[in-house]
Amino acid sequence: FFSFLFKLTPAELVDESTVKKMILTFEKRSYKNQALRIKFPDNPEKFMESELDLNDIIQEMHVIATMPDLYHLLVELNAVHSLLGLLTHVAIAVVDLLQELTDIDTLHESEEGAEVLIDALLEGQVVALLVQNMERLDELVKEEADGIFNTLAIIENMAEFKPGLCTEAAQQGLMQWLLKRIKVRLFYRMFILLSLVFPRNENMKYFFPTFSFFDTRELLGEMDGIDVLLQQLSVFKRHNPSTAEEQEMMENLFDGLCSCLMLPSNRDRFLRGEGLQLMNLMLREKKMSRTSALKVLNHGMIGPEGADNCHKFVDILGLRTIFPLFMKTPKKMKKTGNSEKEHEEHVSSIIASMLRNLKSQQRSRLLNKFTENDCEKVDRLMELHFKYLEAVQQADKRIEGEKHEMVRRGEILDDGMEDEFYLRRLDAGLFVLQLICYIMVEISNSGISQLQQRVHQILNLRGGSVKVVRHIMREYAESIGDGKSEEFKEAERKRIMDLVENF
Repeated sequence: FFSFLFKLTPAELVDESTVKKMILTFEKRSYKNQALRIKFPDNPEKFMESELDLNDIIQEMHVIATMPDLYHLLVELNAVHSLLGLLTHVAIAVVDLLQELTDIDTLHESEEGAEVLIDALLEGQVVALLVQNMERLDELVKEEADGIFNTLAIIENMAEFKPGLCTEAAQQGLMQWLLKRIKVRLFYRMFILLSLVFPRNENMKYFFPTFSFFDTRELLGEMDGIDVLLQQLSVFKRHNPSTAEEQEMMENLFDGLCSCLMLPSNRDRFLRGEGLQLMNLMLREKKMSRTSALKVLNHGMIGPEGADNCHKFVDILGLRTIFPLFMKTPKKMKKTGNSEKEHEEHVSSIIASMLRNLKSQQRSRLLNKFTENDCEKVDRLMELHFKYLEAVQQADKRIEGEKHEMVRRGEILDDGMEDEFYLRRLDAGLFVLQLICYIMVEISNSGISQLQQRVHQILNLRGGSVKVVRHIMREYAESIGDGKSEEFKEAERKRIMDLVENF
């Protein structure tokens, strides 16, 4: 019975005194091993036994991961510093232990203990040391490949617990290592790169907030990361991913690129790296990459910072590619998990961006597209207008019913609730409707009477209303420009309202 009992290591059999003894034993063995290594640098047999003893105590220390409230002892007794120092010669054992200590569920069990541990690791330049260690590992050897995987898991756990460390991690060599790794092995897991450059925000497409992650994206751009991403994505130009893992990898690369393009300097790098040409070819090839290529184009062309990309897109005959996608939404989108609405949103946004940014000859070429084949593209635009108007009106009815019920129950409709309702309206189709109405008022103000007449003719025929379009555009103008300067927002509102008044 007693021999069985002593084999157990659950948290209830370990107290603060036991952990202290364990750490002190670890420190003694670590010191002894270090002393023997210095004394017999060229004779490993002399320190091999001490290294095995050291490895054994590190294995025993895994039990501490069941007691995050005692993590402070690792810091107070200098164990964190000693563990980081061992990354040069018992790296796999140390990485395994750190991975278990930083397990995200464990960290959340004791926020205070987790904070102390993470701060100590960061103070010891843990990321730089882990990256240096990964440089020495060979992922063709299973044990070392597991070490790389666990190292990435440590950084991911810390980044999830403390997002602010992403930029610091990138600057300590992680970004450079990842970019090299993408070149070497296309299917290598990309979650760390995403946590660094792609802050996930469901409402990002609506508001484009200013993120603190921009430093990291700038760093990626400076390291020629945009070119690396484009090179790896070019594989999917004419070939679909062969496995589910490769498909996820492709989507991750696209998502990372989209995020990077929210930074103006990276849009210039994308332009110089012929990213537009690659995305345009992907749209024409009709492979699985087409949907994501459309999303990338949207991110690269939106806002005044996308003007150069808009002009270049017209120059490379992109209008011949984008308008067939506008005229007919592809049916085969289930494989990529994208919806009809997402496709129509991206295409409408690209056309709206071009109408905003194009000048002179390129703008004329865009407007002439709407006059071709008896204004068929205007007909399609109006078809989409009524489709999304109906979807929004249905959503508005549901929301009004909920508001009425809340008032009946005596609940307060505060700003938070109003914001939530607005996001639901956007998600129901209001954002696409706003883009479509923007295109309508732009082409109606183009000076081409044929376009203005066709828009109003279809509005009248289908019982539409100029007042409704104006209301939608006023609402759009009010919500425009998150993260922009007040001067820009005011000028953009005035420009849109001038278009509306002349509609």
